[in-house]
Amino acid sequence: MTPIKWFYGFLKKYQKLMIGGLFLTTVIAALSIVNPYISGIMVDDVIQAGNYDLLPTLIACLVGITLLNCVLRFLYQLMFETASQGVLYDMRSTVYRKLLEEDFNFYNKKRTGDLMSRQTGDMDAVRYFVAYVIYAVYQNVLLFIFALVMIFTVSPKLALCMLVVLPFTAISTFKQSKEVKPAFQRNRNCFSSLNAFVQENISGNRVVKAFAKEEYEKGKFQIENDRFRDAQIKGSRVWMKYVPIFEILAYALTVILMLYGGYMVIQGEVTMGDLVKVNGYLWMLNAPLRMAGWWVNDIQNFVTSVEKIYATYSEEPKVRTPRFAWNHADTFGYPHEKIRGQVEFKDVAYSDGDDDIIKDINFSVEAGQTVGIIGSTGSGKSTLMNLLCRFYDATSGQVLVNGTDVRDMNLYNLRDNIGMAMQDVFLFSDTIEGNIAYGRPDCSFEQVKKAAIMADANHFINAMPDGYDTIVGERGMGLSGGQKQRISLARALLKDPSILILDDTTSAVDMETESYIQKQLKSIKEGCTVFIIAYRISSIKDADLILVMDGGRIIERGTHSELLAKDGYYAKAFHNQYGEIPQELLQKKHIA
Repeated sequence: MTPIKWFYGFLKKYQKLMIGGLFLTTVIAALSIVNPYISGIMVDDVIQAGNYDLLPTLIACLVGITLLNCVLRFLYQLMFETASQGVLYDMRSTVYRKLLEEDFNFYNKKRTGDLMSRQTGDMDAVRYFVAYVIYAVYQNVLLFIFALVMIFTVSPKLALCMLVVLPFTAISTFKQSKEVKPAFQRNRNCFSSLNAFVQENISGNRVVKAFAKEEYEKGKFQIENDRFRDAQIKGSRVWMKYVPIFEILAYALTVILMLYGGYMVIQGEVTMGDLVKVNGYLWMLNAPLRMAGWWVNDIQNFVTSVEKIYATYSEEPKVRTPRFAWNHADTFGYPHEKIRGQVEFKDVAYSDGDDDIIKDINFSVEAGQTVGIIGSTGSGKSTLMNLLCRFYDATSGQVLVNGTDVRDMNLYNLRDNIGMAMQDVFLFSDTIEGNIAYGRPDCSFEQVKKAAIMADANHFINAMPDGYDTIVGERGMGLSGGQKQRISLARALLKDPSILILDDTTSAVDMETESYIQKQLKSIKEGCTVFIIAYRISSIKDADLILVMDGGRIIERGTHSELLAKDGYYAKAFHNQYGEIPQELLQKKHIA
């Protein structure tokens, strides 16, 4: 499907409005030929012939047609504006829904500012095309044709003389359209880049201030701003080169009329009234010629914007629910089907391009067990959980939940059964209650409060001026790292998940709070499988199974005491955090 056909799919819904608007545009264009015609009659039959009885009737016709034009113009503009807002609404909703379906790979290679420019600047270019450019181009083409036909009825020779400018107009229009498209593509790319830069700097304003890099960022912005300005100027130079040509061609018509038309009046080939008629039609020829360059710009701007929007929309996610998943449910209306938390990784490997992130991963977890995952930075700990949630698909091997490959499960039901407190905490600009209840917006306040108590967040929330109704800033600005982590944990607990994933969730809280949270996690209902990714031994020491990762592999596995007895990576980590390892645990190794 081409971008234009895709756009037409949205426009088709409003085709009755568009057809009605184009019909009224046709009527207005047809009425435009009446006033010059009446003006010619007034010169020949009233002024020169002295038949003044016709004057009131002719003036009434002029006034009536003018008023009718005003009413019809209001109606067709209303129709086109209504259609444009409808197309914009549907297209924006469709693209936004598609953005929500995209996977992590998509967002890894797209900048937020670029995506925002698709939803704002490019969408507005589409709306402007539907609301104004379509009927304006159509109307001007009709005016030109109707005027030319009427001039032919007055004098074919005079009409043919005026047609001399058409080949020059066609050639200029063709050349401008070829030059202006790449110029608009540069404009849109530079606009997207500028948008992305501003968005990143506003989001990262605390980092900028922390490193006192305001002047440095101003310099970078100046470069982006200069690029956008230069692209705009280059684009303007294209139409600046051609607009004078169209102006000259339009004025050429006036010169032809004055010289040749005046000569024909002198020779008696046409009357003075006929010359007045042709002069009245002249603006109907001039306006399309003068505006031809602008229409080419607007059309190419529209085409460029649609292509960019469609390029974003047409990228299909690599991770999606299979057509015949075991749970047949649509994207947003899926039923919540509870699953058991039995998890197994069988010969799992994952690569990003030529980089092997994890390999040879094998382990099995029964429902209700707690698994701790520890290892150096970049060892693949979070990647394991990303594969379990199916944010990415394994390059080889299988990730099984209840014996079913996650790639064969309904994607949304799988994730709805998983509660995840991420390492990079994101909170919405909403109330604290709204953030905690994000996974279950229909839950009661008591359930929200219970989850907050389990996450040790209730006390600091109640200490805030508006309690649970306190609005948190974008990304949780105004809260400490530990407070954000506890709200994130409460959000995950409230889902009542079958699988709970805590990705370095307690790194920003003190030891006492961590101990409290660990005790609360033990009270989670039976059957909930818990995965804890951590750097602190204290966070995972009570787990039923501890996996130690390094270089994308599991290098050690076992319980806390078993791993200490092995005197390997885990024992060294324990030594670094707590000092010497108890001798009785080391003796177990020697006894073995």
